[in-house]
Formats: sequence, structure tokens, C-alpha cells
Amino acid sequence: MRRKLFGAIFAICIGWFQAEALTDASIKTEPEEVLNKTSATLSCNLTNPSSPIKGHYWTRNDKMIEKSVSSSDDTYAEYHIEKIDYHHAGVYACVFRSEPQVNATIEVKAFPHVAAYKHSESANEKDKAVLTCVSHGYPLPTDWTWHKLSDINIIQENIANGTGDKYEIKTTPNKTMLYINDLDINSDMDTYECRGTSEMGTARDEIQLRVRSQLAALWPFLGIVAEVIILVVIIFVYEKRRKPDEITDELTCRCFLQEEQCRYQPQRQKRPAKKLQLRKGEKVS
Repeated sequence: MRRKLFGAIFAICIGWFQAEALTDASIKTEPEEVLNKTSATLSCNLTNPSSPIKGHYWTRNDKMIEKSVSSSDDTYAEYHIEKIDYHHAGVYACVFRSEPQVNATIEVKAFPHVAAYKHSESANEKDKAVLTCVSHGYPLPTDWTWHKLSDINIIQENIANGTGDKYEIKTTPNKTMLYINDLDINSDMDTYECRGTSEMGTARDEIQLRVRSQLAALWPFLGIVAEVIILVVIIFVYEKRRKPDEITDELTCRCFLQEEQCRYQPQRQKRPAKKLQLRKGEKVS
């Protein structure tokens, strides 16, 4: 009984000392946040580590940056970002390999990047069209909007979600999708704009929607029919205008297999005159 009691007290003391050691370890980051910079140098300074440092590395959005890995026992870590854009923005963290590991984060924020998934979309009349825009970088947009533009790129219509049965908008932080139902070739074929807004600003892109007529599928067939008709007319006219000397007389050939001879005669041939046999005493009239 006493051994169990001493064991429990000992475990509590060890846990308390570990908690105290972890509480004493601290990391000072510089800067604490990066806003709309073209480049930056991130640094972390660890004080009062709970155990010897076996190395450190940096992560971006929880993914290790391979070139930042170091086996140094230094309590100071530094990482330089040469160009800050949506490719390099994100949540950076310095991680010190100790027991337990300790880390601190620095947010690198950049202007939002919005791009159309396809800048030109085509659909058939009476069908449904889906226009898609995506965003990359950090932070992601918190608000998405869609607009219909005029010929001079001026907003002529703000599209709201659930506008009758015509429009439907579905959004996530990094993507927005506009559904246009029952397409009309006269009113829906236009340029559409998507806008994504974050705390760092607003970015936009455009999509050209083309609506095909319901008869569009017949055009290839009609084209083939027209080509056949033109070919027949050309052949007919050519045959009618051939020169007479190019037309060969039609001959009849009678072949006798035994003699292996052919006798050609014109198709139009005079009949041979009948021989008259006269009787004695009759005169030719």
C-alpha cells in the first residue's frame, strides 16, 4: 500500500517538474506577422529549453520545408523568403527538436489570387452552365460575389444566390461555382466576373460564356448533305458539256469462242436488202 502511495506521489512530482520545464521554455518570433511584403526574414529565438536541442526546421502550412532542416543545437532559427506572393504566403512555423518539441508560428499574408478555372465556357441552349473560379494563397477569401458585365466591362447585374430559379451559387474558402439554369442564347451569352475578398483585399477574374443554338448539332450533317449535292451538280454539268468528239460510238461485239473473233458494228445499222427470187416469166416492177 505504501509503495503504491509513494509511486503515485513520485509520478505527480515528475509531471509537475515537466510542466514547469515546458512552461519556462518560450520562443520569441520576429516579426510576429508579415503583411503585404515583397520579401521577409523570419526568425525564432528559443529560451529556457526543457532539454538539449538536437536541431530545428521550418514548416509552411504544416508541411516541412526540406531546405530549412538543420542539425545545429543552436536555439536561434532563421528563414528567408525571397519573394512573397500567393505561392509563398501561409502559416510558417519554426520547430525545435527537443524533448518535447517546441514550436512557434508566424503568419505571412499576401494579396488574394483569384483565377477562372476556364476563361471560356460553352453550353447548349436550354441546358445548364457551370462557371468556376478558384483562389490560392493566404488568407483565403471570406466573401465571393458574381457579376454580369456589359460590353465595356461595367457591372450590369449583381448575381445573388437563389435569384429565382435562374442562378445558384456554391462557395468554399478556395472555390466558387455559379450555376446558370435554362440557358437563353440572347440573354445569357455574356461575360461574367467573379470576385474574392479577404482581409488583404479583393481580386477578380472573368469568364466568357458562349451559348450554342439547339440546332447546332445539325450543322455538320447539313454541311455533308450540301457537299454531296454540289458534287452531284458538278458531275451532271460536266457530263452535259462534254464535246461530241469525246463521245465514242457504241459498238456491239459478238464473240465466237470457237473462232475467237469479234465483229464490231455500229448500234444503228441499215438492214440488208432482201434478195428477190424471180420466177420464170415474172418481171421486176
